[in-house]
Amino acid sequence: MTENSRIRRTAAALTAGTILLGALTACGTSDASGSAPAAASSPAPAPPSAIPPAADPTLRMVRNGGHNLAFHVTPGHNPAIVLDAGGGADSSYWKDIVPVLAKDTGSTIITYDRAGMGASDEVPGPWKVEDAVSDLEAGLTQLGATHDVVLVSHSLAGEIATYFVNKDPQWVAGSVLVDASLPNFYTDSEIAKIEAANNAQMAELQKQPSTKQTRQLLAVAASYGAMHRAYHQVSWPDTVPATVIRSSKTPFDTPDDAQLWRDAEAQFAAAAPNRTVIVADNSSHDIPLDRPDVVLKAIDEMAKQVS
Repeated sequence: MTENSRIRRTAAALTAGTILLGALTACGTSDASGSAPAAASSPAPAPPSAIPPAADPTLRMVRNGGHNLAFHVTPGHNPAIVLDAGGGADSSYWKDIVPVLAKDTGSTIITYDRAGMGASDEVPGPWKVEDAVSDLEAGLTQLGATHDVVLVSHSLAGEIATYFVNKDPQWVAGSVLVDASLPNFYTDSEIAKIEAANNAQMAELQKQPSTKQTRQLLAVAASYGAMHRAYHQVSWPDTVPATVIRSSKTPFDTPDDAQLWRDAEAQFAAAAPNRTVIVADNSSHDIPLDRPDVVLKAIDEMAKQVS
């Protein structure tokens, strides 16, 4: 295993709630409404498009609270589509999706590096989701994207999205949650298991060379328990439509944890009529890398729905 792979797997443990690293094949579960979620089984051919090729993204540095954040903007029309990567990943996670999405939709596409990742400055101390929301607000405000946004959030970014739409629901027209971390998953017993696993993961990280990425993961782990006990009490506003994309393999090896992850996604989708859950067949937790076609289709449909 390469060093980057080891860090990415540790990132999953600290930020997506993984107890044992790896993946478990899903078992065809139903959602909480009693009907099976739709499966995206094979790549669909891209529809013909008269939209010219998108320009390369432009780097925009944004200042917030004494630190700089890197935002990357591909210009287009509304709704703007904002892509937020999971824990341990920066804006480059979306590099293969951005040009296709820009060409197919014609929308403005925004990616960014959270504090401590990519080209953005580090912020010392434990990671706080409220700070991440403030950073995203600052970036979108300075870029003029404060309405009709389609927010696409993978893994840990689901937590940022949940707090963001509660604070600024008028900014977000719709969301696509890609195997996202959702509140119902974080029961007291699950948090206790994750914290115990995190102790071992943190010890492994501390043996590795200190980098921006490892320091950021340690910062997330430092505030994990308190942050997720609070997150368990948060709900998604009914006014913001959402599509949940579930991986066929969750971020888990253990069946109980994997089922709890699926149940949280199903409960979320069943809680309001403007939410749905689909399954990306043949995918790990890294759905954007394994099944970009499913992610692109879901974003395109949400963008058309809210236009």
